[in-house]
Amino acid sequence: MLSTTIRESSALAWALATVLLLASPWVAESAVHRYKGERFFPASDAFLFRGGREGLFMSTPYAIANWQTVAKGVSNGKAYIRFDHLEFHRPEEEAQRAPRTGKTGLIEALLFDVEDRDRIGYATSEKTRSFCCTPELVQRTGCNPGHVIVRPRDGDHQWPRVVEINFFGNDTAVVAAPSEIRIKMTGMYYLWFVICDKSLAGVSVTGTTVWKNPDGYLPGMMAPYLTFYEIMAVVYTILGIVWFVSYFRFWQDGLQIHTCITAVLVLSMVEMATWYFDFANFNSSGFRPMGTTIWAATLGAIRKAVSRVLVLVVSMGFGVVRPTLGGLSGKVIALGVGYFAAVELLDVMQNVGAIDDLTSSERLFLVLPVAVLDAIFILWIFSALSKTLAQLQAKRTTHKLELYRKFTNGLAIAVMVSVAWIGFEMYLRTSDPYNEQWEGDWITGCFWHVLTLMLLCLICVLWAPSKNATRYAYSEDVPEEVGEEEIALTAVSAASGSAGAEKKQAVNTDVFSLDDDMEEGKKE
Repeated sequence: MLSTTIRESSALAWALATVLLLASPWVAESAVHRYKGERFFPASDAFLFRGGREGLFMSTPYAIANWQTVAKGVSNGKAYIRFDHLEFHRPEEEAQRAPRTGKTGLIEALLFDVEDRDRIGYATSEKTRSFCCTPELVQRTGCNPGHVIVRPRDGDHQWPRVVEINFFGNDTAVVAAPSEIRIKMTGMYYLWFVICDKSLAGVSVTGTTVWKNPDGYLPGMMAPYLTFYEIMAVVYTILGIVWFVSYFRFWQDGLQIHTCITAVLVLSMVEMATWYFDFANFNSSGFRPMGTTIWAATLGAIRKAVSRVLVLVVSMGFGVVRPTLGGLSGKVIALGVGYFAAVELLDVMQNVGAIDDLTSSERLFLVLPVAVLDAIFILWIFSALSKTLAQLQAKRTTHKLELYRKFTNGLAIAVMVSVAWIGFEMYLRTSDPYNEQWEGDWITGCFWHVLTLMLLCLICVLWAPSKNATRYAYSEDVPEEVGEEEIALTAVSAASGSAGAEKKQAVNTDVFSLDDDMEEGKKE
């Protein structure tokens, strides 16, 4: 029965994964922002199209001084945004209404740092922002009528950068002149295309823009992940080698949990290596191979689900105070499969597709199921731990009790640190709505990998393979250092306590209805 349940659940998990992958946007993520006929949308008194947003580090002084002669390659110190065959189309009927000669329509490309956001447009007394210059605003802002209102930086009149793209005569299309805008200051850069002429409301844009950092094509917010995953892959490899040596050395005294820990270690090593190669290829080519990214996200989802199931079954005393999970096997596997599906959807949607972050509503929709399932795991884990500790204390198996006390303390610390970090992360998000502190954004994502590694190290230390490991295995435990008198007292207590067992069972306050005695008695 158990093997059948596992096979059916595994098939369900892979079926869900296949559906999620097929439903995901099959667009290779890259440092090349692609536009495929997207239309402008109305924004205040203008029409706007957001061409992208990325954190960019400043070009090196040597690259700036020797821009034309600097060596080719991704790590040449150059940082820039380049327009590649950027083409704008307007409806035929609008083109026919325009004069046959001269400039007949203006599109302005705005490139600005997030710190310069207040230099774009004019804040009116009605607490709205006008983007386009009108005769009434000329005296107040010194703007040029018909153009976007832009106030240059003090001491640097080239920023925010404005690139004009004009339609001529009755042309229905215009191609922006190839241009490469050099990045001389580190910042979070936005690219907007703005139209102030209402007759161009139907304009669409196709083409690409290439965004490059001094060390490659990785966006600034992602760049630190390349080094991080490289370090994590090495750390997991070292941990894996140490574990495998001990595991094969004492394989005859191995426990079932040792096999589970080995599986998690293998998944972790492969996942970290896959993420590293994914980011390395992205950085060198400017394109992120979708297959590698999906494979890395899937490995991560499997590893997260298996890790949580491992902690749960350990907390339930599997192989220590009980030989099987009994009737709980199906519930544990179902929760693990559900968690895998939720995490797979979240990771695929975050890592495959557009470079720009998901909107708040999209992210909330994807994060909420994962958060709920995480909460269920935590509640179930500590509920199971309390029962396991109570059983070990009643049987007075001190070596097992000490093991589980250390495990409980470590797990409690990890949960408290997680809650504190979540609060800190929420504070950062609310206090920095424009993501001006983007250079440290990678820390919030890497923290969870480090915490997972530390928890796995704790489990590896507590359940390290050794010639004495079998003393933690399940057996009909005999209380340690118990005399005849204590055995008699224990027998009397057991007899007197059996009468109240039914009452205790009737008052079951476990929200998951996971009474160990009742569930373990079920046949698989």
